[in-house]
Amino acid sequence: MAAEATLVSKYITIFFVVFGYWIVSISTVFVNKTLLSHINLDAPMFINLTQTLITVLICYSKKKLSDAFPNRFKFPDVDLWDRYTLQAVFPLALLFTTMISTNNLCLKYASVAYYYIGRSLTTIFNVIFTFLILGETTSKRCIACCAVIIGGFWLGVDQENLAGSLSVPGFIFGILGSLSLSLFSIFTKKVLPKLQGEIWALSYANNVYASILLFPIMVLNGELKELYNYDRFSESFFWSIILIGGICGFTIGFFTSLQIKYTSALTHNISGTAKACAQTVLATYWYQETKSLLWWSSNLIVLFGSACYTWIKQIDMERRHKENVVYQRV
Repeated sequence: MAAEATLVSKYITIFFVVFGYWIVSISTVFVNKTLLSHINLDAPMFINLTQTLITVLICYSKKKLSDAFPNRFKFPDVDLWDRYTLQAVFPLALLFTTMISTNNLCLKYASVAYYYIGRSLTTIFNVIFTFLILGETTSKRCIACCAVIIGGFWLGVDQENLAGSLSVPGFIFGILGSLSLSLFSIFTKKVLPKLQGEIWALSYANNVYASILLFPIMVLNGELKELYNYDRFSESFFWSIILIGGICGFTIGFFTSLQIKYTSALTHNISGTAKACAQTVLATYWYQETKSLLWWSSNLIVLFGSACYTWIKQIDMERRHKENVVYQRV
């Protein structure tokens, strides 16, 4: 009974983590689209920087509260400039910076509805990098599912092109976003144990390093001139949406790490794909976009391929687990 209660508790925790990730992630995409398209500020790296800095501020505030009231607040002890922390987290911060930058650039140039298709290759990259980095092979059935996903991706791109709404920069940044998300998921799973599984420590270090990396990128992107000439800094709406975007940036990073911690890099990527499908339906309704039957078919093909991949992968994992148990008994 105790084991069953523990298992139920585990599944409830996973449900709320995944549900929270969906809500926060969808909200973040719509807020970021507003930031990138409706405030007349062509400075995507600056928007990324505000979000990482707000996350750092939230983490630092909790750290200070933990110092002042240790019985009420807890914050892991992390030295940002310790060699061990730098070696463990800084490579992940590079991936994190690449991921959030390409995500926002994809959203800048493409619609929220296309965002799902543009980011649908995450599973493909996950298979490739899992083999290259972790040495884990993938069954032929899973590879067949990957072929289905790629087919759905190209059909969606073709339909966007026929409709005249395909953005080449959005297409490129969508692929780069899928690639960096896949790597980020894999390395997060590897880095978390080095920080004793502390999500707050990872979020704090990751965003401090990302803020340092984003500033020179913002300068090289020519955004200082854009910011200097921007005339809406005095408007309350601008700072309100920046603050909301920063809070969303913090929560999406937090829930992403939680979902990877309590499930796996694979489950996180599949959850993101399914979430993006729901997000696409909301986006077409919210922005009153009309899409063709083939365009919707491409979304369903990607979702079907991802679902089959997850199902087959789960069966393969259970089979390997049983084989290991039998081997250990022998």
